[in-house]
This record gives sequence, C-alpha cells and structure tokens, in this order.
Amino acid sequence: MPDQSPTSGSTELTRAARGGEVERVGQRPGSAPAGRRSLLPAPGQGFGVTFAQMFRRVTTEEYPEVPKVTKPRYHGRHVLNRHPDGLEKCVGCELCAWACPADAIYVEGGDNTEDARFSPGERYGRVYQINYLRCIFCGLCIEACPTRSLTMSNDFELADDNRQDLIFTKEQLMAPLLPGMEAPPHAMRLGDDEKDYYLAATQRGEQA
Repeated sequence: MPDQSPTSGSTELTRAARGGEVERVGQRPGSAPAGRRSLLPAPGQGFGVTFAQMFRRVTTEEYPEVPKVTKPRYHGRHVLNRHPDGLEKCVGCELCAWACPADAIYVEGGDNTEDARFSPGERYGRVYQINYLRCIFCGLCIEACPTRSLTMSNDFELADDNRQDLIFTKEQLMAPLLPGMEAPPHAMRLGDDEKDYYLAATQRGEQA
C-alpha cells in the first residue's frame, strides 16, 4: 500500500502522536511556536482594535420614534387571508402545524354547512392559534399552505410582558374585511364550488 503521508511542504494539519496536540506537517516535535508579527503585546493589540472603532461613523436608529423599514420579503407576524368575497382561504388541513419545526401552530378543523359556510371547501379552520413564544419565523408554514391562506406580514412589533398575550388566536390573525367583502358565514359568491375560487385566483395572478 503506498505511503499516504503528506509531504513536508504541505500546509495540512496532522494529529501529533502525544497529547492530542495539532501540529503542522514538517514541524519538529517540541519546536518553539512561530513568533508574533506585531511588536505590541497582546493586550495592546486588543485595545488598538477598540481605539480604532472610536473614529468610525456611528449609525443611530431613532426607534420607535422613526419606524424601522423592513425588506419586502421580511418574515413578520402571520396573516390568515380571505377570498375577494370575504370567505376564509384556510381549509383546516393542518399542514402548517405539521410543517412547523417549533410546534408553534395549533389548528382544529371544522365542517362547513350550507347554513354556516366559512370557506369554499368542505372544511375550515375552526380554531387557529400561533404561539409566538415558540415561533422562529422560518416561513415553513407558509410554504406548506396549499391555498395560500397563511402569509407573513412585515409587522415585527410583537414584544409583550404577558405570555398569554403572545398566543395569537384566529380572530387576531384574520385579515381585515376590505370593501366588497362580507363577513362569513355566507354562501359562495364567486362560483358553485371551491374549484371556481382557485381558478379565479389563478386567472387574477396571470393577469397581474
């Protein structure tokens, strides 16, 4: 079997035979370490870095007097969206809860009826909660949502001094009713079944 040891000029690290120390190839055991390139002692070098920062321009954030502007794709507070007629997009499938690595989402689905319809499908999210004490804002939940019901806004001001207030309910997460929308429950306005809703949404996306 050929010799696999690196040459003496190699810069790869090798494990020394004694003490578990790491030595460079070609360094003789017991030889003195390489000297420092600076003539200053180590504390002087550290203070030099601190002293150099004193002359750099300081960036001051005037928050909260001046609101912080986030990036367009910032992952902030979640929003449960609606269809143009006001019905909820959430169908209570619980895929967002399954995708959450922090177990921060709790969903209970309910069945729609002709007298009480909250979404175009057979089911809707009867109970929806997000625990922001656990949420890590990774966005995996919105990737798992099949109806584009769950999205993330740019709202980041979620600090509170009460742990219970950081568990957001469905009423807190639902998007507000826009002009032309009707608060559910009500009958489907955009078609005869849920397929008409999603086909209409696809056509609106193509036109945009």
